[in-house]
Amino acid sequence: MDIVQRVQSIILKPKEEWVKIKAEPATVAGLFTSYAMVLAAIPAGARFLGNILVRRLPMGAVFPLGQALVNAIVTYVYALAAVFLFALIISELAPNFGSAKNLTAALKLSVYSMTPGWVAGILNIIPGLWIMGILAGLYGLYLLYLGFDTPMMETPKDKVMGYMGVSIAVVIVLYVVFSLFLQWIFAIRYSWL
Repeated sequence: MDIVQRVQSIILKPKEEWVKIKAEPATVAGLFTSYAMVLAAIPAGARFLGNILVRRLPMGAVFPLGQALVNAIVTYVYALAAVFLFALIISELAPNFGSAKNLTAALKLSVYSMTPGWVAGILNIIPGLWIMGILAGLYGLYLLYLGFDTPMMETPKDKVMGYMGVSIAVVIVLYVVFSLFLQWIFAIRYSWL
């Protein structure tokens, strides 16, 4: 698979590309190493460059290099973990919507629908262009819908919107719970200092 061609096709001709994606063999490891790990590096790398070259702290001091690097690594790892968690949720919910439980197909949905957001992540270099990332994320939701509608998970047409909506809702709830848990952990840690 040519990654540049795949990115162009999934963004510009998504309906046709989902049909190709559904038909091609894939593995979880292959989807991560040949696509997700490469594209998820775009926003993380751009954030790193933006932090050390563009963003300034008060008094004109540059963002500390170590802090910028840690920020980029956390962004990268979080992106990969989120895409895998979303695939797990899609796969586990499948039987509830008359769909085939298939982690590889779910990962295809999750990974390829993230493409516009990852590509738009290059805008992390310039503060203030975050709105473009949101628009790319919305387009990613449209790509996700088209992937569900292909039907990547063998979902009946009348259950596609419900399946997609519940999958997204579960991810949002888990994200909020995880964020609150992390805030609680760090609050306890810092209250003892």
